Amino acid sequence: MNMRNFLTASCLGLALVTSALSPLSAQTLRVMEGSASAPLNVPMNRAVVVESDVSFAELSIANPGIADISTLSDKSIYVLGKTPGRTTLTLLGPDGKLISNVDVHVTPDVAEFKERLQQILPGENIEVRTANDGIVMSGTVSSTAKLDRALDLAERYAPKRVSNLMNVGGTQQVMLKVRFAEMQRSVSKNLSASLGVSGGNKLGVNAGGGQFAEAAKLNSFLDGNSITSSNQAQGRMGLGFTAGSLEFAVLLEALESKGVVRTLAEPNLTALSGQEAKFLAGGEYPIPVSDSDGISIEYKPFGVELNFTPTVVDGDIINLVINAAVSSVDTTTSVTASGFSVNAFKRRETSTTVEMRDGESFAIAGLLQDDFRDLNGQVPWLGDIPIIGALFRSAEYQRAQSELVIIVTPHLVTPTRGEALALPTDRVKLPSEKDLFLFGNVAGKQKGAAGDVARQDFSGSYGYVME
Repeated sequence: MNMRNFLTASCLGLALVTSALSPLSAQTLRVMEGSASAPLNVPMNRAVVVESDVSFAELSIANPGIADISTLSDKSIYVLGKTPGRTTLTLLGPDGKLISNVDVHVTPDVAEFKERLQQILPGENIEVRTANDGIVMSGTVSSTAKLDRALDLAERYAPKRVSNLMNVGGTQQVMLKVRFAEMQRSVSKNLSASLGVSGGNKLGVNAGGGQFAEAAKLNSFLDGNSITSSNQAQGRMGLGFTAGSLEFAVLLEALESKGVVRTLAEPNLTALSGQEAKFLAGGEYPIPVSDSDGISIEYKPFGVELNFTPTVVDGDIINLVINAAVSSVDTTTSVTASGFSVNAFKRRETSTTVEMRDGESFAIAGLLQDDFRDLNGQVPWLGDIPIIGALFRSAEYQRAQSELVIIVTPHLVTPTRGEALALPTDRVKLPSEKDLFLFGNVAGKQKGAAGDVARQDFSGSYGYVME
């Protein structure tokens, strides 16, 4: 009994080994006289055998460039696929009558392609079919990168004859959170002195430096009139005295200015993978342009600009192509043309491509600029005299610093229900006539969650208390 089981298992194993070693293309098409023949599918660079129920005397193939034939016997034909396409195999009997026309369809070898596809991209749900002389791929892949790999492999087997019907699964929408932060600091100091001398009995003297270099201003000051500075915010101190027949006038002017500018924008944009999104927070500046019809107006945008194109590469890895810019109108520089005065622009721009995972942050631009300028003007030789020379000098000091940082954070997002989203206007109620005219309230009582929280009493300990 055991010997019988052993022989049965041996025969079964031998049959399995024989079937495994047999080539995939070992298929046979039987041709019956007087009936329509089924199409014959032949993989490229593979062969099939066609058997006829009756003996044939003559064979012919319509296009030998697509398939090649040879006889194995008077009833067997060996058909070899050469290039993708369709052709016709004709069988004639000994009496010259037509036995059958066989439609031969040579297709790319998708069996080998499927094997390679499973080896390179295991676990991906990709279906492969043949259509005419090309390959049709359908199904769902987990990422764009794997889709590109599958298409590249398909091009090896059917160059320029691949139809892509595959979809990319998973989240394919990206929200980009960008933070623009810019700080500008400026310090300016000016100190100037003016000295003038006038008078004399026998010889008239009228000389001076600074503002008193003009005789009219010197005489006006000596007559008791005030001096007008170029900048009314400057501190001024004037002193006049006489020495004999000479009158002396001294004028000191000083100015110190400090300024800080803070620019911050936090745009959040959502775009589909592979699509571009744009953002502009600012305005448009009119610029006159001369053309054949006269003067026309063009508008140049300024402010915080952002253009980005996200691509979900694999899983939660996101590729970002980002163009970001911060611009503003520069009122210190202008150009006058055709009676129009146009200001210049200050612009800081960056263009880069980065790759990061969902939720990771990256500083794509950091600019620290420090401008320093000082100027010392004096009357030649007189300004070099110790102590007294300060009356013949004017000094100017300026320093400006600016720092710009752009931080980006991508997130994979999915749509949500509209009820879960809140607008800034949802919790603001318009005031009634009584609230406006009697109590002076420009907004009504808050409603919703924000109003409930505002009415709570937080007199005790709340939240996390750290000793």
